[in-house]
Formats: sequence, C-alpha cells, structure tokens
Amino acid sequence: MQISKITKSIEKIPLRTPFCTALRRVDAVMFVRVKLTCTNGLFAYGEAPATKAVTGEDLESIGFAIESVKKELYAKELFEALKILHVKPIGSSAKAALDMAIFSLLAQKNQQTLLEYLCAEDFSPIQTDVTISLNDTDAMLQDAKDAHEKGFDILKVKLGTNINHAVSVTKLLAKELPTAKLLIDANQAWNLENSLYYINAVNNLHVELIEQPVVAQDLESLKIITQKSHIPILADEAVFTLEDVKKVYENGCANMINIKLMKCGGVSKAREILDYAREKNIACMLGSMLEGPTSISVAYALCFAYRDVIKYVDLDSPLLYKEVPTSLGGFAINRNQIKPSKPAKSDAVTMPIFA
Repeated sequence: MQISKITKSIEKIPLRTPFCTALRRVDAVMFVRVKLTCTNGLFAYGEAPATKAVTGEDLESIGFAIESVKKELYAKELFEALKILHVKPIGSSAKAALDMAIFSLLAQKNQQTLLEYLCAEDFSPIQTDVTISLNDTDAMLQDAKDAHEKGFDILKVKLGTNINHAVSVTKLLAKELPTAKLLIDANQAWNLENSLYYINAVNNLHVELIEQPVVAQDLESLKIITQKSHIPILADEAVFTLEDVKKVYENGCANMINIKLMKCGGVSKAREILDYAREKNIACMLGSMLEGPTSISVAYALCFAYRDVIKYVDLDSPLLYKEVPTSLGGFAINRNQIKPSKPAKSDAVTMPIFA
C-alpha cells in the first residue's frame, strides 16, 4: 500500500463570534487540507491551520512545505513515508497534516477505526472545554454565562496583558458562575511579577489551572511561578517537542503540559509525548489551535486512547464554528460531550474514516 497522490486545498470556516487572545484575533478558521491517496484507492485527509503567532507558519508556508516533500513520499509504504516526513526540516503544522493522514491510512489498511488503531478501549463521553475570548469584562461575563447556560461548564478563559483586568474578570466569573471550572490562559501575556500578583489575588477562587503565564523562552520565571503557585501551572508554548517536555518536567518548570498536534508534528510525535507523560505520571491537556474538523477529530481519537493521562481536553473549535456540527469525523457532539458514533470495527471497513 503505497502513496500515489497528494493534493491540497485552502479551506475556511466562519466563526460565530471573533476569537480573541493576547496573541491574535480571527473571524474564521483558515487551514490547509491535504488529501493522500494510495495505489489501492484508499485515501485520507489531514489539516493544518495558519497559526503564525504560535508555530510561525501561515497558509502559504504550510502549502509550500507540503509541496516540497510530497514527491519524496510518492511510491513509499506508509511507515517509510512517516520516517521520511519526520526528518524533513519543515514546519510542525505541515508535518502534522501529512502525519495524521498517514495514520488514518494505516488504520484503514488494518480495517480498523483510528480509535482501534490507537488502542482506545473506553468509549464513554469526553468533555471539552469551551473558549471565552479576551474582551472587556462585561462581554466576557456575558459570553461565559451564555456558554454555561448551554451546558458548557469547563471554561477556557483568555486573558491579556492588563493584569487588573485579568483579576477582575476571574473574580467576577468565579462569583457569578460558582459551579464552572475555570481554566485561565494568559497566552504568554504576563511577566513574573504580574503572574505572582495574579496568583495571590485569586488565592481563594476556584481556578483549575493557569496556562503559559510568561513567554515560552522564560523557563526560569515559569519555574519560580510553578514553585510559588497554589494553582497548577500548565506549559503550552514552552513545549513543542518531546525534548521540550523533558526539559520542562525535569527542571520543575510546570505541573502539566499542553500537547497539540500542530506544535509537535502530528500523531506520531504526540504519542511519544503521551507515552512519556504516562511513564512519568504527568497530567496533560490535549489542546488545539483554531482547527478544521479533520484535525480535531484525529485529536479526539488520541484523547480516547490516552484518557488516563489527558486530564483536560481543549478541542472546542467545532463549537465555535458559525454552524456548529452535531457529528465530526466519527464522533457525535452533544454540547461539550464527545463520544464515538461508530466505535465498532465493522464500521471502518467500507469507506475512509475522515472522508
């Protein structure tokens, strides 16, 4: 079973409302969709969004990267193609798109769903958080209330450089929504002083975690924050690769790590990190950028396969689409509850998983 054709397209999915963080504001999900076809007719898709603020890649560079390697993947068996792909000096998101498509083909070759191929066993529903975008205090409170009333009780709250605004928003959400789980994401917006100020200011509130409070390169400040914080600290932009994870973990720079396919380079590399986290008993978040339906569904398959180490799921992109889907690449969506729609082996035989 060899790769015979690789094509790509640029896709756009409008969002219900603008997505705002300390790093960017966007009104739609923009991504490259790649299609891999094999000599026996089987095919699968992969996707990579444009997240220049995080991975340094835009749509043009992702497309160029895929074009630069595709001829070397032609006529290659799937495992050989994976080996070739991951030694190429291209961006992590471009690698992730090709990698996830190859994994889907491997599952099809075995006449398995991707869930089975990844050895998932527990198919009970998984909950994702939902993002509350950075905005003025009243707007964030209203967005949070609206989400909570619809059954979304895990809120990923985006905060910015204004530390007083960050404290005010957190206190207000904690007061008005006492049953909600608050996941605070600073997206590298703070420094050491502001981070410690924030932690002290929200000392008695029900904050579940604080994600990447300082710039990715400032591991020394991240370590001090982790040592002084009563709230668990989650490393995101500081951990792209397994080597990054080992460095952060071995030096005590964070309590948890956020794994994203677009940062690490796809399913292959995510599994390496997750296996290490399982060995070291490191709690993880399986996160995402603003992504298309295929890449999110692949990430969900990983969540089911590694639910023992994935404590938090941040795969809410489909919930932010202008038209929220009720199904997604083999998964059924009911508010923030995600479960496989067809986990049985027989359902994977007749057609590609992510068609």
